[in-house]
Amino acid sequence: MEEKEVILTQEGFDNIEKELEYLRTEKRAEIAERIKIALGFGDLSENSEYDEAKTAQAENEAKIAELENKVRYAKIIDEKDIDTKTVQIGSTVKLYDVEFDEEVEYTIVGSTEVNLAENRISNESPIGSALLGAKKGQTVEVNAPAGVIQYKIISIKK
Repeated sequence: MEEKEVILTQEGFDNIEKELEYLRTEKRAEIAERIKIALGFGDLSENSEYDEAKTAQAENEAKIAELENKVRYAKIIDEKDIDTKTVQIGSTVKLYDVEFDEEVEYTIVGSTEVNLAENRISNESPIGSALLGAKKGQTVEVNAPAGVIQYKIISIKK
């Protein structure tokens, strides 16, 4: 199976590496201690603490494998390569919403770094994909689930 490239900013890559280190060291040790304590309770067939610890161990190992895969296939966007002439992954774009007469700002990131609370949207989302390649002053139409939305690009920055 061919793996999909994982597009990340340097910050996103660093965060994944930090989480991976935590899961491999502290979290594994914590779960191993829980298993050890649960084994002391005796009969494993009726030992819910043991079952819970083993489930936590399996979930932790799955998360480690997922993050290792992201690191393996990561393509880090170099901030030096981001220009402010067109919208690209890594760009922060200030938009004017024509319908609601308001301004909104989004940072376009790879799908693994999405954080709607921080207005970090995916390059694969309807808005993100519509904005890619657009220039300042241009009006783009986004085919969203709620219908067509028009945004005018006010500014593009790194």
